[in-house]
Amino acid sequence: MSSNEPSASWTFLTNHTQVLICIDQDVDITLRDVANKVGITERAAQRIVADLVEAGIIDRRRIGRRNHYLVNRSAAMRHAAQANLQVGPLLDLLQP
Repeated sequence: MSSNEPSASWTFLTNHTQVLICIDQDVDITLRDVANKVGITERAAQRIVADLVEAGIIDRRRIGRRNHYLVNRSAAMRHAAQANLQVGPLLDLLQP
C-alpha cells in the first residue's frame, strides 16, 4: 500500500448504517446482496437486520418467498449524541 492509499482498518460508517443504506436504496434487496455490497457475511447481515427491526428502524414483511423492507425514516438515531436526530435526513445525505 502506498502512502497515498487510505487504510482499510476503519470506516466512517458502521455496518449497521451500511445495511440500512442498502435497504433504503432497494426495499426488495436480498440479504445476500446486502452482504456482498457491505462486505460482510450473509449471517452478519441477518443479525444487523434483526437489530434494526428490533430497534424499530426498519419493518420486515414477507411477500411471497421474499422479504420486503420499510425504513422508518422518523426513527431516532441510537447514540445519545444524536438521540434527537432522525435516520431519514442521514439517509438523504448519503444518497448517491
